[in-house]
Amino acid sequence: MRKYKILLLVIALLTGVSACRKLDIPPKNIIQDPDVFGSPGGITAYMARLYSELPIEDFRYTPDMGLNFFWIIKPTSATTGEALSRDQTGSSSENFGDWHWDVWGGNYTTIHDCDYFIQTLPKYASTFSAAQINAWLGEAYFIRGMTYFALVKRFGGVPIVNTVLNYTPGSDVTDLNVPRSTEQAVWDQVASDFDFAITNLPTTNADNADGSRANKYVAAAFKSRAMLYAGSIAKYNTITLFDGNNQICGLPASTAAGYFQKAYDAAKLLDGAYSLYLSGWSATDKNAQYQNFVNLFSDAASKENVFVREYQYPNSVHGYDAYYVPRQLMGPNGYSSEVNPTLDFVEKFDGLPKNANGTLKTLDANGNYLLYNNTMDIFANAEPRLRATVILPGDVFKGQNIEIRRGIYTGPASSGISPLLPAGSKSQYPTTNLVVSSTSGQTAYKLPDGTLMNPAGLSGIFTGDQTCAISGFSIRKWLNPNLATSQVLENNETQTWIEMRYAEVLLNKAEAAVELQSLGQSSGVSASDAPTIINQIRSRAGANPLTGIATIDTVRAERRKELAFENKTYWDLKRWRIFNKEQNGTIYRVLMPFYSSQAGKYFFDQRTDERNDVYTYDTRWYYEQIPGGAISKSNKIIQNPGY
Repeated sequence: MRKYKILLLVIALLTGVSACRKLDIPPKNIIQDPDVFGSPGGITAYMARLYSELPIEDFRYTPDMGLNFFWIIKPTSATTGEALSRDQTGSSSENFGDWHWDVWGGNYTTIHDCDYFIQTLPKYASTFSAAQINAWLGEAYFIRGMTYFALVKRFGGVPIVNTVLNYTPGSDVTDLNVPRSTEQAVWDQVASDFDFAITNLPTTNADNADGSRANKYVAAAFKSRAMLYAGSIAKYNTITLFDGNNQICGLPASTAAGYFQKAYDAAKLLDGAYSLYLSGWSATDKNAQYQNFVNLFSDAASKENVFVREYQYPNSVHGYDAYYVPRQLMGPNGYSSEVNPTLDFVEKFDGLPKNANGTLKTLDANGNYLLYNNTMDIFANAEPRLRATVILPGDVFKGQNIEIRRGIYTGPASSGISPLLPAGSKSQYPTTNLVVSSTSGQTAYKLPDGTLMNPAGLSGIFTGDQTCAISGFSIRKWLNPNLATSQVLENNETQTWIEMRYAEVLLNKAEAAVELQSLGQSSGVSASDAPTIINQIRSRAGANPLTGIATIDTVRAERRKELAFENKTYWDLKRWRIFNKEQNGTIYRVLMPFYSSQAGKYFFDQRTDERNDVYTYDTRWYYEQIPGGAISKSNKIIQNPGY
């Protein structure tokens, strides 16, 4: 975080403070409680450490590598159907085997640090004002609530430890073994911690100029997210685990409405405090709508940013661009195109020519390919949010035309071009009348007018390592358009991660409203809430307005478009318990642009992923495996079902 250039390593020694303080002469290299809690600077340093430990799934997170890891491979979007990745070959859950950061032990370290702060700070209350004490405690409760949230959404019920556990020589070590609480108790703990933060934090944080520290509204926003998750588990989860009479996995269905109500009420607290980003937006200019959506992810003054994580070179960096830029913009590290949006994802957006079944229309009434002068023509009427999220074949980025092709069709075109493969075929493309690149490079083809054209362009499929647009698309969201290619490095990038946007808060409110109405418990919830919110989001996106009521499917579809590639869809699919329904036996679809040398025009072939990677989601992953180390250390921790 930008604000805290403190020697945090020294603060890390706080876990040994209580033991050292019992000595008559404390070691000189150990900072004592009075040094930390007796001054604003010491508290700022401690708080910086707590914030740095927040389990945020940001630029440096992937399910395979965990939190705070440079290798951004197999990202969440490659497991949700949003995108394909050269390194992802099917469904998967989080990997706890070789994580850089231990999700179980690491989170309990953070909880310990919060508990120590909460227990110790009041001893120094006379040094500060009551408002300062309450605000700092509010931040500690906020961080603890976030940490329990990270645990319960993965594992269900976990041990609740809200006091510092100290081992005294000669005492019974089993006293330190805390069993798993019920899942309901943990969700209620999350709500309680956020409620304390909401009550005690100010509406503005003097130390929060960049949005990376909590205030009352930040706590309310995350409470809305957490309670929406809990409500979804209560309504949709069918997996249970009991430890005696205690339900460790699962929530009573009767609790769903209560959690949805808490989500709705928490989101409502932000009304008027934040707003959707509309700095460059115009109701009549599609290009302005596109640029506005692009800019909202880089404008530090955006009123949509509720909570962010800052990066600053060289202390804290990431490598998002290095892994995700189109191949023709590859940096010195030699990475690119780790994320390639699927056609399934692209088809969710408005304004595309579609068949009656909702798939992209690429064939005419005679069953021949529709022909276009430019590859961007088929997307001409798409909602601008799509172009701001996905680099479409032929669009311009960093002043370059992003060339994505699959090959050159050399056959006759005067009577129309029939499909290259039968519908649903999983075969490779034929060699007759088709010039495609090898996996080691490409040879330019001479067109009838004498000009040369590379079959795949600069970013299409022609490399053996698949550092190319294997789906026909590349990613646009989050990329820095001003970063020179020489600086596209995995340890050099500093875009701010926006963990909570006001758009998500609005969508939380809309979803909670629809769920409450479906349960017949919509007291205090307006029937116009969800449609109004959806149309606010769609208007900003340049999408068609919603007509009629907003169903749960309407809200979910809008979330998946608006929050795509922000590591939110992964958790949405888990809490809705629809991962397996979407993925069992699924091969995701791609869109391959071809150039017809005879017609001098482009056509698009939609097909399943050429690698034929089948996605099948294991339902036991809805509750993840507790690490073996945690099980072996305590005979009171039972494993989740199926492991």
